[in-house]
Amino acid sequence: MARLIDRLRAAGFDLDGTLIDTAPDLGAAANATLAELGLTLLPEARFPRLVGGGIAILVERALTESLGHPPEPALRGKALERFRENYAARLFERSRVYPGVIEGLGRLREAGLALCCITNKHSRFALPLLEAAGLASLFDFTLCADEPARRKPEPAMLLDACARFGIAPARMLYVGDSRTDVLAARAAGCPVAAVDYGYDAELGNGEPQPDAFITSLAVIAELGADPAADAARIRAPQR
Repeated sequence: MARLIDRLRAAGFDLDGTLIDTAPDLGAAANATLAELGLTLLPEARFPRLVGGGIAILVERALTESLGHPPEPALRGKALERFRENYAARLFERSRVYPGVIEGLGRLREAGLALCCITNKHSRFALPLLEAAGLASLFDFTLCADEPARRKPEPAMLLDACARFGIAPARMLYVGDSRTDVLAARAAGCPVAAVDYGYDAELGNGEPQPDAFITSLAVIAELGADPAADAARIRAPQR
Protein backbone atom coordinates (compact mmCIF):
# COMPACT_ATOMS: atom_id res chain seq x y z
CA MET A 1 0.00 0.00 0.00
CA ALA A 2 1.27 3.46 -0.86
CA ARG A 3 1.96 5.50 2.26
CA LEU A 4 1.63 9.22 2.88
CA ILE A 5 5.21 9.44 4.15
CA ASP A 6 6.51 8.05 0.85
CA ARG A 7 5.73 11.40 -0.78
CA LEU A 8 6.97 13.49 2.15
CA ARG A 9 10.46 14.59 3.05
CA ALA A 10 9.71 16.36 6.32
CA ALA A 11 7.12 16.89 9.03
CA GLY A 12 6.53 19.88 11.29
CA PHE A 13 4.68 19.87 14.59
CA ASP A 14 2.84 22.33 16.78
CA LEU A 15 3.83 22.19 20.45
CA ASP A 16 1.01 22.97 22.94
CA GLY A 17 -1.86 20.52 22.58
CA THR A 18 -0.01 18.45 19.97
CA LEU A 19 3.28 17.30 21.46
CA ILE A 20 2.80 18.27 25.10
CA ASP A 21 -0.24 18.82 27.31
CA THR A 22 0.92 22.14 28.73
CA ALA A 23 -2.43 23.32 30.11
CA PRO A 24 -1.75 22.22 33.73
CA ASP A 25 1.37 24.39 34.07
CA LEU A 26 -0.09 27.25 32.05
CA GLY A 27 -3.14 27.15 34.30
CA ALA A 28 -1.04 27.04 37.46
CA ALA A 29 0.96 30.04 36.27
CA ALA A 30 -2.22 31.92 35.39
CA ASN A 31 -3.81 31.23 38.76
CA ALA A 32 -0.60 32.21 40.55
CA THR A 33 -0.74 35.49 38.66
CA LEU A 34 -4.40 36.04 39.50
CA ALA A 35 -3.65 35.35 43.16
CA GLU A 36 -0.82 37.90 43.19
CA LEU A 37 -3.23 40.47 41.75
CA GLY A 38 -5.92 39.66 44.31
CA LEU A 39 -8.30 38.30 41.67
CA THR A 40 -10.57 35.26 41.61
CA LEU A 41 -8.87 32.03 40.58
CA LEU A 42 -10.24 29.92 37.74
CA PRO A 43 -11.05 26.19 37.79
CA GLU A 44 -8.19 24.12 36.43
CA ALA A 45 -10.57 22.46 33.95
CA ARG A 46 -11.10 25.81 32.20
CA PHE A 47 -7.52 26.27 31.03
CA PRO A 48 -7.44 23.78 28.13
CA ARG A 49 -10.13 25.94 26.51
CA LEU A 50 -8.23 29.17 27.20
CA VAL A 51 -4.96 27.96 25.66
CA GLY A 52 -4.26 28.79 22.03
CA GLY A 53 -2.99 31.91 20.36
CA GLY A 54 -0.09 32.56 22.70
CA ILE A 55 0.56 33.72 26.23
CA ALA A 56 -0.78 37.26 25.81
CA ILE A 57 -4.14 35.91 24.66
CA LEU A 58 -4.21 33.36 27.49
CA VAL A 59 -3.60 36.11 30.06
CA GLU A 60 -6.27 38.30 28.46
CA ARG A 61 -8.79 35.46 28.56
CA ALA A 62 -7.95 34.52 32.15
CA LEU A 63 -8.28 38.12 33.34
CA THR A 64 -11.58 38.56 31.50
CA GLU A 65 -13.06 35.42 33.06
CA SER A 66 -11.79 36.33 36.52
CA LEU A 67 -13.00 39.94 36.38
CA GLY A 68 -16.16 39.32 34.40
CA HIS A 69 -15.11 41.97 31.89
CA PRO A 70 -12.04 42.81 29.76
CA PRO A 71 -9.08 44.13 31.78
CA GLU A 72 -7.70 47.65 31.60
CA PRO A 73 -4.44 47.90 29.62
CA ALA A 74 -2.34 48.63 32.72
CA LEU A 75 -3.62 45.55 34.52
CA ARG A 76 -3.17 43.42 31.42
CA GLY A 77 0.44 44.53 31.09
CA LYS A 78 1.21 43.87 34.76
CA ALA A 79 -0.46 40.47 34.62
CA LEU A 80 1.45 39.49 31.48
CA GLU A 81 4.77 40.40 33.12
CA ARG A 82 3.96 38.38 36.24
CA PHE A 83 2.64 35.45 34.20
CA ARG A 84 5.90 35.19 32.27
CA GLU A 85 7.85 34.90 35.51
CA ASN A 86 5.40 32.43 37.03
CA TYR A 87 5.36 30.23 33.94
CA ALA A 88 9.14 30.24 33.48
CA ALA A 89 9.41 28.80 37.00
CA ARG A 90 7.16 25.80 36.27
CA LEU A 91 7.45 24.92 32.58
CA PHE A 92 7.36 21.15 33.00
CA GLU A 93 6.14 20.44 36.51
CA ARG A 94 2.72 19.04 35.64
CA SER A 95 2.78 19.11 31.86
CA ARG A 96 3.22 15.78 30.07
CA VAL A 97 4.20 14.47 26.68
CA TYR A 98 1.17 12.96 24.99
CA PRO A 99 1.11 9.19 24.48
CA GLY A 100 2.46 8.15 21.09
CA VAL A 101 4.56 11.29 20.54
CA ILE A 102 8.02 9.83 21.11
CA GLU A 103 7.09 6.62 19.30
CA GLY A 104 5.60 8.53 16.38
CA LEU A 105 8.56 10.89 15.98
CA GLY A 106 10.92 7.93 16.14
CA ARG A 107 9.04 6.11 13.38
CA LEU A 108 9.17 9.15 11.14
CA ARG A 109 12.90 9.50 11.77
CA GLU A 110 13.40 5.85 10.89
CA ALA A 111 11.47 6.45 7.67
CA GLY A 112 13.97 9.15 6.73
CA LEU A 113 11.88 12.26 7.37
CA ALA A 114 13.40 15.46 8.71
CA LEU A 115 11.47 16.88 11.68
CA CYS A 116 10.90 20.31 13.17
CA CYS A 117 8.73 21.98 15.77
CA ILE A 118 6.89 25.16 14.74
CA THR A 119 5.16 26.96 17.59
CA ASN A 120 3.58 30.28 18.49
CA LYS A 121 5.26 29.93 21.89
CA HIS A 122 8.14 32.31 22.56
CA SER A 123 11.58 30.71 22.46
CA ARG A 124 12.10 31.71 26.11
CA PHE A 125 9.56 29.04 27.00
CA ALA A 126 9.46 26.66 24.04
CA LEU A 127 13.13 25.69 23.91
CA PRO A 128 13.61 24.86 27.61
CA LEU A 129 10.22 23.12 27.65
CA LEU A 130 11.23 20.80 24.80
CA GLU A 131 14.52 20.11 26.58
CA ALA A 132 12.78 19.32 29.87
CA ALA A 133 10.33 17.03 28.08
CA GLY A 134 13.12 15.13 26.35
CA LEU A 135 11.92 16.08 22.87
CA ALA A 136 14.43 18.71 21.73
CA SER A 137 16.92 16.22 20.30
CA LEU A 138 14.24 14.64 18.10
CA PHE A 139 13.93 17.78 15.96
CA ASP A 140 16.33 19.25 13.44
CA PHE A 141 15.29 22.70 14.64
CA THR A 142 12.50 24.59 16.38
CA LEU A 143 10.92 27.78 15.05
CA CYS A 144 9.23 30.10 17.56
CA ALA A 145 7.05 33.16 17.04
CA ASP A 146 9.25 35.65 18.89
CA GLU A 147 8.11 38.23 16.33
CA PRO A 148 4.31 38.71 16.45
CA ALA A 149 4.08 39.12 12.66
CA ARG A 150 5.31 35.55 12.21
CA ARG A 151 2.66 33.95 14.39
CA LYS A 152 0.42 31.29 12.92
CA PRO A 153 -1.99 31.45 11.09
CA GLU A 154 0.55 33.42 9.06
CA PRO A 155 2.49 30.87 6.97
CA ALA A 156 5.92 32.49 7.47
CA MET A 157 7.35 29.94 9.90
CA LEU A 158 6.14 26.96 7.87
CA LEU A 159 7.61 28.43 4.70
CA ASP A 160 10.88 29.11 6.52
CA ALA A 161 10.98 25.48 7.66
CA CYS A 162 10.49 24.25 4.10
CA ALA A 163 13.24 26.58 2.90
CA ARG A 164 15.61 25.25 5.57
CA PHE A 165 14.85 21.70 4.49
CA GLY A 166 15.22 22.69 0.83
CA ILE A 167 11.83 21.27 -0.12
CA ALA A 168 8.53 22.41 -1.60
CA PRO A 169 5.74 22.96 0.97
CA ALA A 170 3.81 20.01 -0.49
CA ARG A 171 6.61 17.78 0.80
CA MET A 172 6.19 18.77 4.46
CA LEU A 173 3.29 17.52 6.55
CA TYR A 174 2.25 19.87 9.34
CA VAL A 175 0.55 18.44 12.42
CA GLY A 176 -1.35 20.56 14.93
CA ASP A 177 -4.44 20.72 17.10
CA SER A 178 -6.17 23.94 16.10
CA ARG A 179 -7.83 25.92 13.34
CA THR A 180 -4.83 28.24 13.52
CA ASP A 181 -2.55 25.34 12.60
CA VAL A 182 -4.77 24.27 9.71
CA LEU A 183 -4.99 27.81 8.34
CA ALA A 184 -1.21 28.24 8.52
CA ALA A 185 -0.62 24.97 6.68
CA ARG A 186 -3.20 25.80 4.02
CA ALA A 187 -1.64 29.24 3.47
CA ALA A 188 1.82 27.68 3.17
CA GLY A 189 0.68 24.91 0.83
CA CYS A 190 1.52 22.07 3.22
CA PRO A 191 -0.63 18.98 3.80
CA VAL A 192 -2.02 19.08 7.32
CA ALA A 193 -3.18 16.57 9.92
CA ALA A 194 -4.85 17.40 13.22
CA VAL A 195 -4.67 15.41 16.43
CA ASP A 196 -8.07 14.73 17.95
CA TYR A 197 -7.00 15.31 21.56
CA GLY A 198 -5.90 18.96 21.47
CA TYR A 199 -7.26 22.20 22.86
CA ASP A 200 -9.36 23.63 20.01
CA ALA A 201 -12.86 22.34 20.69
CA GLU A 202 -14.20 23.93 17.50
CA LEU A 203 -11.78 22.25 15.12
CA GLY A 204 -13.77 19.93 12.89
CA ASN A 205 -16.95 22.00 13.12
CA GLY A 206 -17.02 23.64 9.72
CA GLU A 207 -14.06 25.22 7.99
CA PRO A 208 -11.13 24.99 7.98
CA GLN A 209 -10.79 21.21 7.83
CA PRO A 210 -7.47 19.33 7.98
CA ASP A 211 -6.65 16.63 5.48
CA ALA A 212 -6.97 14.12 8.30
CA PHE A 213 -7.67 13.72 11.99
CA ILE A 214 -5.33 11.35 13.78
CA THR A 215 -5.60 9.72 17.18
CA SER A 216 -1.85 9.69 17.84
CA LEU A 217 1.42 10.72 16.22
CA ALA A 218 2.29 7.04 16.27
CA VAL A 219 -0.09 6.36 13.35
CA ILE A 220 1.35 8.91 10.90
CA ALA A 221 3.87 6.47 9.46
CA GLU A 222 1.03 4.07 8.65
CA LEU A 223 -1.32 6.51 6.92
CA GLY A 224 -2.20 5.77 3.34
CA ALA A 225 -1.28 8.07 0.47
CA ASP A 226 -4.85 9.43 0.63
CA PRO A 227 -5.14 10.03 4.39
CA ALA A 228 -8.75 11.17 4.23
CA ALA A 229 -9.71 7.71 2.96
CA ASP A 230 -7.80 5.81 5.64
CA ALA A 231 -10.79 5.06 7.85
CA ALA A 232 -8.87 2.57 9.95
CA ARG A 233 -6.59 5.28 11.33
CA ILE A 234 -8.57 8.49 11.11
CA ARG A 235 -11.80 9.46 12.77
CA ALA A 236 -13.77 12.59 13.43
CA PRO A 237 -12.63 14.44 16.55
CA GLN A 238 -14.19 13.42 19.86
CA ARG A 239 -13.93 16.57 21.96
